[in-house]
Amino acid sequence: MKNLILACFSLFLWSCARGYSQEIAMAKPHIIIIYTDDMGIGDLSCYNSGWVTTPNIDELAANGLKFNQYYSAAPVCSPSRVGITTGMFPTEWGINTFLHSRKGNANCEQFDYLDPAAPSMASVLKTVGYKTSHIGKWHMGGGRDVTDAPQITEYGFDEYTTTYEGPDPDKLITASNWIWSEQDSIERWERTGYFVDKTLDFLARNKEQPCFVNFWPDDMHDPWIPNEEFYDKRDSWPSKPNFIPVLKEYDRQIGRLMAGLEEMGIAKNTLVIFTSDNGAYPTYEHIRTNSQRGSKNSLYEGGIRMPFIVSWPAVIKKNQTDSETIIGAVDLLPSLASITGAELPEGVAWSGEDMSNALLGKKTQIRNGNLYWDFGRNGHFNHPRQSYHQSPHLAIRHQNWKLLVNSDSTQLELYDLEKDFTETTNLADQQPELAEKLSHEVIQWYWEKRKVREN
Repeated sequence: MKNLILACFSLFLWSCARGYSQEIAMAKPHIIIIYTDDMGIGDLSCYNSGWVTTPNIDELAANGLKFNQYYSAAPVCSPSRVGITTGMFPTEWGINTFLHSRKGNANCEQFDYLDPAAPSMASVLKTVGYKTSHIGKWHMGGGRDVTDAPQITEYGFDEYTTTYEGPDPDKLITASNWIWSEQDSIERWERTGYFVDKTLDFLARNKEQPCFVNFWPDDMHDPWIPNEEFYDKRDSWPSKPNFIPVLKEYDRQIGRLMAGLEEMGIAKNTLVIFTSDNGAYPTYEHIRTNSQRGSKNSLYEGGIRMPFIVSWPAVIKKNQTDSETIIGAVDLLPSLASITGAELPEGVAWSGEDMSNALLGKKTQIRNGNLYWDFGRNGHFNHPRQSYHQSPHLAIRHQNWKLLVNSDSTQLELYDLEKDFTETTNLADQQPELAEKLSHEVIQWYWEKRKVREN
């Protein structure tokens, strides 16, 4: 009888411990990173003056926290995605523009894919029990003539669905080796809806444990084709009349995603981060950049200062705006590790910082270090057409100051972004000591990081 009592008591303790561990596991939020392709900060009505409306994304912002000083890791897709994935500046992993053919990559002095030995957000979150899925554009290796790129599972993902700019693309959306095709089973204007369905299915199958989803749609990238009537109207593809209905449909699908979370009963404990990989192009006289100088392929603000919204109803209060914290894509990995209790890999020289207090709306945070960028180092890189928006190839953000310069010390530009967010008044001559200090720092950073990756 004594042994039976002890056995029952042990079973009771085991059951309690198991239930407690499950409760602790589910205290971790589901995490969805919505990484929009080529969306400018002025594309959302919660940021712009009303030239276009995005009610569902606005509601996401109203239910949480909006940042006004968030920076992508690059002004173009591949290095931007490397930055948010690794928590490190993309130059440190030898990727500095969009990945394309082997010859094109060599011309731009970059590797063909992200080294799978790099730290990965998905791999870090898996250590604390997360199921992981990548859904949408990848563009960190694979496609075109790069046939030896690692599989997405090598970066910590349990499942994936991706486009032609990745290994093993989904055949329903890759009838050709380009962004889209009339022969695709999923039409161009149905892509985000398809990715929403995939995301909700993954969450429904795994909602009893914390899930992490890279939700990375690609249909805000041109060409914009609202419906089948526009297949043969090639001249209209980059136009504002085409762009607006595509944006409207994208916004509607974000609303579908959020409604799906509600229906599953997981919305309250889901941390949603909404942002963009880089600036817009075309900008339509810069209404898509909120009048900021630059665009996609430029290190001026229009190319790298992006919309950034965080929602977690169980934790983050509604209707908050943070205009003070300077946060970068490289901060997300260490911040999410802090939020979830994950241990960061040792021996990594992280570029990002733990900005979790700001992300959760607890307080604004002051950066300890600076943000750095390297883009456009030679003539093979794409640039905006107008010379005014073509930036030097290095930039550094230090407090309210931003300096741009080439690695040979030419084209030195210094701006006080607190007073001049459109970067119209170069203060390098008026602040020579500061300009020299920041110039030396970013050039030294560039050559050190470049040398490491070349070796």
